[in-house]
Amino acid sequence: MEEKAGAEAVVDLIQEVDAQLKNVHTQSLDISFNELADMVSTHELDISPDYQRLFQWSEGARSRFIESLLLEMPVPPIYVVEEENNQKLLIDGLQRLSSYLHFRGMLTAPHLRPAVNPGDKLILQDCDILPQLNGKTFDDLGTALQIKLKRSFVRVEVVRKGSNPKFKYHMFKRLNTGGESLTNQQLRNCTIRLLDPKFNDFVNSLAEHNADFRNCTATISEQDRHGAYDRELVLRYFAFKNWRARFKHDVADFLTEYMEAVADPDHAENFDYEAEKLVFERTFNILNVTLGEQAFSRANRTRTDLIAGFGIYQYEAFTLGIQPHLNVIEIDSHAGVSKVRDLFRAIKLNAEFAEITTGGGKNSPGLLNQRVGFVENRVAAAYA
Repeated sequence: MEEKAGAEAVVDLIQEVDAQLKNVHTQSLDISFNELADMVSTHELDISPDYQRLFQWSEGARSRFIESLLLEMPVPPIYVVEEENNQKLLIDGLQRLSSYLHFRGMLTAPHLRPAVNPGDKLILQDCDILPQLNGKTFDDLGTALQIKLKRSFVRVEVVRKGSNPKFKYHMFKRLNTGGESLTNQQLRNCTIRLLDPKFNDFVNSLAEHNADFRNCTATISEQDRHGAYDRELVLRYFAFKNWRARFKHDVADFLTEYMEAVADPDHAENFDYEAEKLVFERTFNILNVTLGEQAFSRANRTRTDLIAGFGIYQYEAFTLGIQPHLNVIEIDSHAGVSKVRDLFRAIKLNAEFAEITTGGGKNSPGLLNQRVGFVENRVAAAYA
């Protein structure tokens, strides 16, 4: 009897695998790097701006990749997904393709230091098999080696249009998870776009274009901003504002799950973009007009003044704590602004508040609710 049940379970499993395979349509092609470069320049192959910012290889690593191509070393496959308009979206292989584009003078990467602009050609360095290549550009190779490089082929795995968007999403996520250069938010920006780009674009737009938000978060480091931390802060605001009751402990997973839920093409979490934008704008307008760059700063040791900096617990406490009171907080007059500024400063300088917003290990539902509730209650009392 047990043997029969076991056999039936295996059959069911095989049928489930077969059912999932029906959602996947793939094709393998061998394409030269020269053709891939042409596809990028004609926009047939898209490297989305969010994904392109993840190009981080050093000039030495780029150079050694070019050296590998010239020496005909094996190159890992590149993965792309085919969109409905037949355009292809790169989902794995960015470092290799961008290195080739840089060597050819076809790369745009303003985020790098130094920035790379079209026409800038990589000068080879740190090549360790053929050190004779060091100091050379594409123009120095001569016709024979230039042709050899152009005709270097790579296997391109294409996920064809018609494949389930969730399969494309999970494929990108698995190919790129663990990459040292990707922050959690950089990974979300790229992967969740494959489900539905609307929410991703909405979050990015607020982070980039809302002046109040940008000023309130001006003290986050350039490195954090480059790692899309500003965008993660926008996502964090919406996730905790709308899903706080579901938060357990791991913030990274919680943010990913919320973003996935809103972008789910089959069962999207309800999200009123227009209304949410207005509330976001009101929230950060209040914080910017009253405290500006000190909106998420903390008290000094003697609790006599605020010190410059950004505190994530301060961010959560104030952005969420003022939500019930957005309509009663008055900032249309000098007196109104002064009242709110004094109130916020008094909260920050309070010993109890300093205790629950300082130090690590406070990412638990209880402590989150405690610091948010502290702000809620103090604002409520001020406007009672």
